[in-house]
Amino acid sequence: MKRTGFLYDDRYLLHVTWEGHPESPSRLVAIRDHLTETGVLDRLKVITAEPADQRWIEAVHKIQYIMRFEEACIMGFPDFDHQYNAVCRDTYEIALLAVGGILRTIDEMMNGLIANAFCAVRPPGHHAEVDCAMGFCFFNNIAIAAKYLQKKWGIGRVGIIDFDVHHGNGTQHTFEHDPSV
Repeated sequence: MKRTGFLYDDRYLLHVTWEGHPESPSRLVAIRDHLTETGVLDRLKVITAEPADQRWIEAVHKIQYIMRFEEACIMGFPDFDHQYNAVCRDTYEIALLAVGGILRTIDEMMNGLIANAFCAVRPPGHHAEVDCAMGFCFFNNIAIAAKYLQKKWGIGRVGIIDFDVHHGNGTQHTFEHDPSV
């Protein structure tokens, strides 16, 4: 059994941002290519994404926000909630795939098919607030994952370790009054 999972899906590259944007498809391409060139990818169990059921997104985000985000993408807006939160017509669907891929990875771990995983997803999520996109993030993937672990898998307490240039404010605000996370 391959003990480490690698969540990656070429569809994540369809979330197109403007040229020079720091959150671009090249971020994932570089990870995938390096793992391939070094032979590490052959030792990983590659997990592909499937769209998340909206009920899991609603565990963290307000329905009005979800609908507003979907509409912005359908309408072809260049950004959502802030000029740096670049979107395209595919961004909403890709964001559903990012969450869904993470939830599928959790299922693989909880079912004992992998011991751990690295999730190379776009768009990222830890800055997304309950009702506001922020920091290139639209759905708070990690907050949704924590709720999923609690609700689907009965995990009482979840620990989140977030390392980035700056902290995941959306994740903090989601759980700052919740002692179970």
